[in-house]
Amino acid sequence: MLGKDKDLAMQRFHEGEIKILVSTPVVEVGIDVPNATVMLIESADRFGLSQLHQFRGRVGRGKEQSYCMLLSENPSEISKKRLDLIERIHNGFVLADEDLKLRGPGEFFGTRQSGIPDLKMARLSDIALLELARSEAIKLFHDDPKLKNPANTRLSEELAKVWKKSTTTELS
Repeated sequence: MLGKDKDLAMQRFHEGEIKILVSTPVVEVGIDVPNATVMLIESADRFGLSQLHQFRGRVGRGKEQSYCMLLSENPSEISKKRLDLIERIHNGFVLADEDLKLRGPGEFFGTRQSGIPDLKMARLSDIALLELARSEAIKLFHDDPKLKNPANTRLSEELAKVWKKSTTTELS
């Protein structure tokens, strides 16, 4: 639909002229309809927990009892765990943290949005070590931003490989 047609449909839904609205997730951002009482999300296992939390926040804004139903045709074991979390936890920060633990942060250099990154020396739970590494990296790049110091040659070569690999991945 064109933007003006979407706006008109939303206005008609908000005013109660349209009783049922079927949409993609893109319309969720603008929904503030107090009389919306039921939301059905198909393929809920494909969304992140934070996004599902945002979706369910679109119903229950009025006085009437509301429901948010999550459907998933063939959820994996991890999807079942994630859907159980969204059912039990109503704090968005806690949900985001649990989702990170279950799915991983994805790639730091790349396009994969979930999964465990290829860390060679640390686990994501090694917060102190990761913070130390970050602080050392900031200091290193402050002192030698172009990595021209001979002591940083190997690092420069490895970063060049990573950037080349991630650029190639994004283009394919």
